[in-house]
Amino acid sequence: MTEIAQQPAQQDETTRRRPALSPSRAGDFKQCPLLYRFRAVDRIPEKPTRAQIRGTVVHSVLERLYALPTEQRDRDRAGEMLNPAWEELLAEQPELGELFEGPEDPELEKWLSSASGLLDAYFEMEDPQRLQPEACELRVETELPSGVLLRGFIDRVDVAPTGEIRLVDYKTGRAPGEIGEAKAMFQMKFYALVLWRLRGEIPRQLLLMYLANKQKLAYAPDEDELRRFERTLEAIWQAILKAGKTGDFRPNPSKLCDYCDHKALCPSFGGTPPPYPGWPEDPATNEESILDRTD
Repeated sequence: MTEIAQQPAQQDETTRRRPALSPSRAGDFKQCPLLYRFRAVDRIPEKPTRAQIRGTVVHSVLERLYALPTEQRDRDRAGEMLNPAWEELLAEQPELGELFEGPEDPELEKWLSSASGLLDAYFEMEDPQRLQPEACELRVETELPSGVLLRGFIDRVDVAPTGEIRLVDYKTGRAPGEIGEAKAMFQMKFYALVLWRLRGEIPRQLLLMYLANKQKLAYAPDEDELRRFERTLEAIWQAILKAGKTGDFRPNPSKLCDYCDHKALCPSFGGTPPPYPGWPEDPATNEESILDRTD
């Protein structure tokens, strides 16, 4: 993966890799501080779903597709990469095999077929032979003037011959309702801010591509908006640090609680969180996982 974040030579690795704020973890804290604690501090494992892993595989295929020469980026070639992408992911994380009852499970074939359908949708929405992205799965990192470190991954960065930047994010689910749309756009504004701080240019367009129902959501940010968003991220990080000192990560019950893996541990539902382990020093505290970057 390409990295465009530049760090001063005199900084050592420990300094460069200090805890940073990612769009997923910022979104977690904004949604529910206790969820942030469970994921970033306690690091309680969450069992991935078939839909999440399907998204990971489809993302992998699209990344590999754009690594090919332009004339080879066709639907047949993408289909040929689907099974190998799944097999490689399974080799890296054998526990994912528990999602199915072995390689002969008919559910596995149906699942791979559904992933193939998402690739069909992608080719109906775009012609990859007409595009030449500057980067795919781009790792970005920048430090705000306030000292808050931002870090994340962008699915695709397109740069027009005239210099305009477009950030593209693939979503393998359906276009969401108002809450889901706001969450997705929060992520895209995060990336737009990072690119602006790194390059001094505001992306012309933020594009979300929802493959499940072949819908696009495009947005054009402006400087005032990104400055406000920067202040929002700074406030979130200060609130995280304050909670980290005391362990006071309070739950924020909402409709999203029904989808939370940690509901049984939440005081709002009669549960008891594990003892607070203290604010971690591990610099990977706020890194995004592969699953964070799929849907």
